Amino acid sequence: MAKKTLADLDLNAQKVLMRCDFNVPLNDAGEVTDDRRVAMALPTIQHVLDHGGSVIVMSHLGRPKGAPDPAFSLKPAADTLAKLLGRAVQLAGDTAGPDAQAKAAALNPGEVLVVENVRFNAGEKKGDDAAYTAALAGLGDVYCNNAFGTCHRTQASMYAVPKAMKEAGKPAVMGFLVEKEMKYLGDTMASPQRPFVAILGGAKVSDKINVIDNLLGICDQVLIGGAMAYTFSLAKGGQVGDSLVEKDKVELAKQLLEKGGDKLVLPVDTNCGDAFNDPNCNQKAVAAGEIPDGWEGFDIGPKTAALYADIVAKAKTVIWNGPMGVFECEPFAVGTKAVAQALADGDATSIIGGGDSAAAVEQLGFADQVSHVSTGGGASLEMLEGKTFASVELLD
Repeated sequence: MAKKTLADLDLNAQKVLMRCDFNVPLNDAGEVTDDRRVAMALPTIQHVLDHGGSVIVMSHLGRPKGAPDPAFSLKPAADTLAKLLGRAVQLAGDTAGPDAQAKAAALNPGEVLVVENVRFNAGEKKGDDAAYTAALAGLGDVYCNNAFGTCHRTQASMYAVPKAMKEAGKPAVMGFLVEKEMKYLGDTMASPQRPFVAILGGAKVSDKINVIDNLLGICDQVLIGGAMAYTFSLAKGGQVGDSLVEKDKVELAKQLLEKGGDKLVLPVDTNCGDAFNDPNCNQKAVAAGEIPDGWEGFDIGPKTAALYADIVAKAKTVIWNGPMGVFECEPFAVGTKAVAQALADGDATSIIGGGDSAAAVEQLGFADQVSHVSTGGGASLEMLEGKTFASVELLD
């Protein structure tokens, strides 16, 4: 279903209450170490300012316990936004309380206000606190969902607030970031150019069961990497040494192997080490299912890297979620880097599904050479599972 965006509205003199995902990483000094989530919101915020409106940003950061906690203040994110925008950004000392209400009421066109962390309020996660919802909904004239990373949530700022604003006759629309995410992930899943290949990595089969199951019905091939490959190896009767496996998911892995048939592509070799996260550990490549005791699989092997790169090179659409190995440790980043290089060199529409895979392409320097890097790990996974989002469905 097509949804309206801010581009469909007259924003002159309008106060846009914008839900963003400014859940940015902070160091021990409280400084933002990766500003990507703030930067990705800029086009939507700038559009409002360029068209005579003002912006009231709301977001969560971290996991405070429903009460104010200075360690999770949005001040570092607000300061980062000011730096990137090149203009002053106000910060309210509360979310929907007296300070936020006063600052929002006094906001002039072209100005930006960030209200304090929505999770400083117990009503945010409960999602049904009428007073809190009404207070937030009263801050703006227009609601804008620009927080793809939390679109799979139905917390107050994502669902109850836009619902209340719609009931009051106010518009509730998508921001350009959510529009872009839904276009790449939603439209690609609905009508991909073929061959359509999915690459799934990560530690646990249990985290990706529904994703694998759904993609086997859509994709031409599903390539498996990461530690979850060892659970599949165990399901085939292989030897996995001391590798990370989910023994309680072996039967499930057998079912997925049976369902997937030739579509489900497993590693043919494994790069092993005898100590975790140690770049100086002893290393060797062995055939898949032949990992000796005392050794762990930490990456797909060189033959698998070449095989996967060849499949990716022939694809027209690729979705990638989860690294191929322990990419943070240089000797075991080879498989992840080979897949990323193949995506960068190919002409497929390439979508990186957030989380660790997004971190990997950023760290390895390939983020600018793929079609789209998603800002939402959990949200991306749920879309790959074929789920819809109530927070998006209710928009105009």
